[in-house]
Amino acid sequence: MDLAARIRSIPDFPKPGIVFKDITTLLGDGPALRETMAELRKRFDGETVDAVIGIESRGFIFAAILAHELGVGMVPVRKPGKLPFTTIAESYALEYGSDSLEMHVDALKPGQRVVIVDDLLATGGTVEAALRLARKLGAEVIGCAFVIELDFLGARQRLAPMRLESLIHVESE
Repeated sequence: MDLAARIRSIPDFPKPGIVFKDITTLLGDGPALRETMAELRKRFDGETVDAVIGIESRGFIFAAILAHELGVGMVPVRKPGKLPFTTIAESYALEYGSDSLEMHVDALKPGQRVVIVDDLLATGGTVEAALRLARKLGAEVIGCAFVIELDFLGARQRLAPMRLESLIHVESE
């Protein structure tokens, strides 16, 4: 199935010069969503995974489904002030600004093997912050999974040697 054909590009959103990759069209297509999740799960078949980390907000969708399919828990990584318990935080740079992410201090245990999931890999700043959060709590990040990777932004090189699994590669905009 051509998953890339199920992604809509929205120019100049959220600001001029950005081409937003809208996954709502993929989410609304049951067979495409099923195929997306089957492909993401295949990337970690045979691996021991103790938890799946989902990055706010679209990453929650894919992380929750993957966690369910793997029979493990899902750990949300959120923007500041959104989690109700004590948190740890990491700052990061986006392709269009900066922000920080938080995780509950008890979300992971030392030695847990985790996968980080988001809908899109752009510059790598967001996932890099999530990696630092997981490692602060002693978890072993065995890989990161994305529906879409914007290859032209160079995140793969920035995050090397981290294992990155992406279903759709966008070479240029």
